[in-house]
Amino acid sequence: MRTRFDEQLAELNNKIIEMGAYIENSINRTIKALENHDVALAQGVIDETYMVVDMEKEIESLCLKLLLNQHPVAKDLRQISTALKIITDMERIGDQAGDICELCIFLAEQTYIKKLEHIPQMAAATIKMVSESIDAFVKKDAELARAVIDYDDVVDGLYKVIKKDLIELVHEDAANGEQAFDLMQIAKFFERIGDHAVNIAEWVIFSVTGRHKDTQVL
Repeated sequence: MRTRFDEQLAELNNKIIEMGAYIENSINRTIKALENHDVALAQGVIDETYMVVDMEKEIESLCLKLLLNQHPVAKDLRQISTALKIITDMERIGDQAGDICELCIFLAEQTYIKKLEHIPQMAAATIKMVSESIDAFVKKDAELARAVIDYDDVVDGLYKVIKKDLIELVHEDAANGEQAFDLMQIAKFFERIGDHAVNIAEWVIFSVTGRHKDTQVL
């Protein structure tokens, strides 16, 4: 009985890894679409957001079956409960990649008011956070999860730099205002992706320790 349960937990981990790899790829494609004014690539990300939803539903179904059929306790219960929590954040990351791509399409025919420097850096930082938060879940590594939480300061710092630069450009020329707002929205979406990675990391810590944000839960 336990062998079958362990096989199902391994399947759960594999599905989480697959979903994580997919959203990481979505973020990668999103920033490439922005940098290269690539409408087709951006549209492809938008068109495929349903796949993240499908993955979420599949993992949710597996978790519910495990809860109903196996009646897990202690660390097994925490692992399955954590999976149910983190797939919501993962699905939202996929949504936000799609939201950024909608703005990419809108901006595709425009010359950027400044060289894209810090936004790609934000994208790379969020990919690192997403990848490592999911890795922490699979490895049950609370220290790696805490490192992800700390790394969010990098994303927040880049967001502040982008905001400052764009405000200065608007002050220099009010005609920059509309595009500056759109670029600020893109930066905000990346900042939210970082926040979702933090959420994942916090639930990973819960899965290992039973504590969520310094509150003992299980």
